[in-house]
Amino acid sequence: MAQFTLYSHAGGPNGWKVAFVLKALGLSYKTIYLDFAKGEHKAEAFTKFNPNGRIPALVDHENGDFVVWESSAILLYLVDTYDKENTLTVTDSKEKALLNQWLFFQASGQGPYFGQAAHFKIFAPEKIPYGITRYANEVERVVGVLDGVLAKQEWLVGGKLTIADLSFLQWNNFAFAALFPEGKDGAKLYPHAYAWHQKLLDLPYVKEVHAEKAALAH
Repeated sequence: MAQFTLYSHAGGPNGWKVAFVLKALGLSYKTIYLDFAKGEHKAEAFTKFNPNGRIPALVDHENGDFVVWESSAILLYLVDTYDKENTLTVTDSKEKALLNQWLFFQASGQGPYFGQAAHFKIFAPEKIPYGITRYANEVERVVGVLDGVLAKQEWLVGGKLTIADLSFLQWNNFAFAALFPEGKDGAKLYPHAYAWHQKLLDLPYVKEVHAEKAALAH
């Protein structure tokens, strides 16, 4: 039996960043992909784990079936509990504060705004120019923040790859492919953020998880 059950979604980005960390730490897990069209994320079978009815949620069967939800909280739980060699985290108190800073920025500044950018540009039944422009500009602004920092350093925290870096990966994947303002090439405009993004994509465990994601489409 796998140690963890991960409740996720085949297309949504937030569950996949949890899978990256589980895979990186060599932790065994089974993923249950919820069907949003059928309302499975709002059904009692899932809301008993996450009353907010959003993915991801993680159940740790070797820790009394402990449940944690919200993707950044899950990442922190995993490194605090299972990353004994601190491969994806930091130990200095100031660097821990910076790690949390970037996780909070991702959860409040990247995820929601990039999600709105995707909604208005791709999924909304009515194309509303104000919404498309507002959120595409916010995508560019956030990537610009990252680019400015990464022009001066290789990774976000502690001079090393951490969960802070991994937390941005999936939404940036979407952003560089489709969410920048019309006519703007994010890879060329923000080369430091793009180079960092490519390094993350080249990580073996990221490639493995992305192969699992691709297999679901077939």
